[in-house]
Amino acid sequence: MKNELGAKGEAVAAQYYRRKGYLLLDHNYRTRMGELDLIVYKDDTIVFAEVKTRAGHMLARPAEAVDFHKQQRLLLAAQFYLQNSPFADATVRFDVVEVTPAEKGWQVHCIMDAFQA
Repeated sequence: MKNELGAKGEAVAAQYYRRKGYLLLDHNYRTRMGELDLIVYKDDTIVFAEVKTRAGHMLARPAEAVDFHKQQRLLLAAQFYLQNSPFADATVRFDVVEVTPAEKGWQVHCIMDAFQA
């Protein structure tokens, strides 16, 4: 159930970026350092998006799950990706995308540039 919810949230987030004109380069990119949920590209900027999907009412914001330790793992995974891609010279941004159920569909809250390399 949790994996289904996460996959749905990632699909919703990918659609959000596509509507904004981003090109989806990869999703669920796995390295030994960790996984990158979404990798999107627009205007010479590569965006590594960490998607947090939550159902029901919770006191904590989904983005709070992206703590310092998680950020470090994402940074290492992103470095690995960039070393093995043609985008090594692109500007890099890290977003955290919160996806939660809404009355009709899903609510997407994108925290652009959520943390720095």
